[in-house]
Formats: sequence, C-alpha cells, structure tokens
Amino acid sequence: METGIQGIIDLREGAKSDVADLTGQVHQLPSSIKFDGPSSVSQYFKPKPAGIETEGLMVEEAYFRGRKLQGTTVSLPEGYCGFVLGKKSNGKRISSDMSEENSNCWKVNATFENIMYWNHDSLPSQNDAFLRSLHWLTVAKALHNPVTAEDLSSTSIALKRLD
Repeated sequence: METGIQGIIDLREGAKSDVADLTGQVHQLPSSIKFDGPSSVSQYFKPKPAGIETEGLMVEEAYFRGRKLQGTTVSLPEGYCGFVLGKKSNGKRISSDMSEENSNCWKVNATFENIMYWNHDSLPSQNDAFLRSLHWLTVAKALHNPVTAEDLSSTSIALKRLD
C-alpha cells in the first residue's frame, strides 16, 4: 500500500529578518505560465489604479499578453501570513535513491501579507471564488476553537427560547 509523499517545511526561517517581504508584489493571475525562472516582470506588467471602486474593492487594471485584467489587492486575514517556499539544500546526499533535487525539504524564501488577484472578463467582486475561499479561514477557526461552558450555556438558553 502506497503511503504518499512526505516532506518537511521549515517555517522557522520565515521569522528571520533576512527573508524577503513580498507584500504588495504577489499576484494571482487567471492563467497558467509554463516558465520557471527569472523574468523582468516589472518592465512589462504595470498595474495602475482604474479609478473604480466596486463592492468596497479598489480596482486596478493591467495588461498581460495584450489581455486586459482587472483586479484588487486583498489583505490576508489577521493572524495569517503567506509564504514563498523553495527546496532546502542539505549540501549532502540523503541516500542513493534520494538526491538533493528529489528531497522533500522546503524552506521559506519570502513572506507576504496581501495578494493581488486578477480577473480576465469581469470586475473584482465579493462573490469571486478567490475571495470566498478566504472566508473558509473564519469558518475553520470557529470549528476548531474550544467550546467553553459559557458557550454551551448561552446556546442552551437560546434553544429553550425557540421552543
């Protein structure tokens, strides 16, 4: 029976001051880019304020490969931080079948506090799947918080009033 792939992510380095802060520089594009390497993105991709506010979201616009994009910057919820991960170099081989390139050890290369997400054909909206996915963090927190005796008592009282 296959157990899956295991790995280690070392987040301790994310607390160091020498890790890059990419706040204001992280973009979620509605496309796939099949390239992994350096690029002078800021030379070509230049978001500008659109002068539009919709549903409380300040809209920016940019062009990518000739297509107009409209997006907005969203702060990550309080208590959350984004991480950019990279393979951790151990400097030695772990075993004969597990080279450094194939190891599953990751380290923090950068952090960010907000993300700019873009739409192709529509203005950003509170109903966008990306924004709605962030609501799950609030639900998850509520589900995993311990329930106190006071919470149970107030719920019992509220249920008795409904009867």
